[in-house]
Amino acid sequence: MHSTPEVLLTLSIALLSGLLLSRLAKKMGLPAVTAYLVAGVLIGPFCLGKLGFGFSEEYNPPEYYSILCDLALGFIAFAIGNEFRLAQLKKIGKQATIIGIVQAVFTTIVVDIALIALSFILPEGYLPLSAAIMLGAVATATAPAATLMVVRQYKAKGPVTDVLLPVVALDDAVGLVVFAISFGIAGAINTGTVDAISMIVNPVLEVVLSIALGAVMGFLFTLCEQFFHSRSKRMAISVTFVMLTVAISSLKFEIGEVHIAFSGLLACMMLGTIFCNICDFSEELMERADRWTVPLLVLFFVISGAELDLSVFQNWIYIVIGGAYIIFRCIGKYFGARLSAKATKCDDNIVKYLGITLFPQAGVALGMASQALEFGGDIGVLVQSITLFSVLVYELVGPYFTKVALTKAGDIKAEGKTSAREEAKAKLLESDSPKNKKK
Repeated sequence: MHSTPEVLLTLSIALLSGLLLSRLAKKMGLPAVTAYLVAGVLIGPFCLGKLGFGFSEEYNPPEYYSILCDLALGFIAFAIGNEFRLAQLKKIGKQATIIGIVQAVFTTIVVDIALIALSFILPEGYLPLSAAIMLGAVATATAPAATLMVVRQYKAKGPVTDVLLPVVALDDAVGLVVFAISFGIAGAINTGTVDAISMIVNPVLEVVLSIALGAVMGFLFTLCEQFFHSRSKRMAISVTFVMLTVAISSLKFEIGEVHIAFSGLLACMMLGTIFCNICDFSEELMERADRWTVPLLVLFFVISGAELDLSVFQNWIYIVIGGAYIIFRCIGKYFGARLSAKATKCDDNIVKYLGITLFPQAGVALGMASQALEFGGDIGVLVQSITLFSVLVYELVGPYFTKVALTKAGDIKAEGKTSAREEAKAKLLESDSPKNKKK
């Protein structure tokens, strides 16, 4: 049982270590999100945790940390929903939809073919066919959190960024459906029976219900916002509705053989989409919510880094399969995005660089891997271990590749050194000047 002082001390260490390491990352030209993840690894159970600092060897994320992570993902999805404004969708909606679906399915096919071939090359039992099929579906997912953090940190703007965020958001919907179908196929291979409900009905129902929940909450949010006029209370109502949507989306029901569940990411994304399209002051409120969530997001990435399991490097088979998974997933993402962007006549920079920005992978993929554990035995453990291995690699280097791609595309502009401290000092000196005092 984790005591309150212990939890608060751990969170304080996590926040401070992430912030301090981000200073070093800035000097090295690395995104802040990479620093947060590395900080998590350093204070995790495989490094300083062994000495009793940060997350110890007995570390098991208590519900406090889980709540923080779920809430952080909710705010990330809410912010991505802001990218689905009708005015913008009229320009890129068709292209983003086609690219989002094509690159996800293309990646699944590429990874499936590569891992199925590898299953025949490796000694029997090392990579079962059902595990290869599930890993192909896991490959669809990207990491909206890491991508959004890079975009925010460097204030990226341009054609690639405009398409990137909607595509990343669509990945979740496509990934959920593809994984459920692949999960059903893998189960059919193992048992010899086909379950149409788990393969088709449940995933489609989850996507539809999540979008419906987000839409309802978006309308209620807009209605309630009209009763408040102060900036602080309007920001508070924004936070309230994101928390409420995350809470409701965590509910699960069973109606006969039909499994009723929600995707928190899709629901919060739809909440943001509805709100930003029907509220006249949505941009101001979303900007304020973004500022409020900065410490929360830092904690989310540091905790995510602490959860990365370095023990996967101890088994050579995980390294071989994980290496193949990483390489062919990158090939699938890059060429899937490139071919679909070219087919939809996108800007040349989108064709060249969009695929690279889709490399990061984390939360949604880990959720899929956890579901794979329902298989039991070695298959579920193998899928989860390979996913953990790939997430460790992708999360540490993926944000850097995203930054490089957006820079080469011209979406990230070189800026001079800025300091909030220096700006505040300059304003103070200006207000104390004799000229201003006479006024």
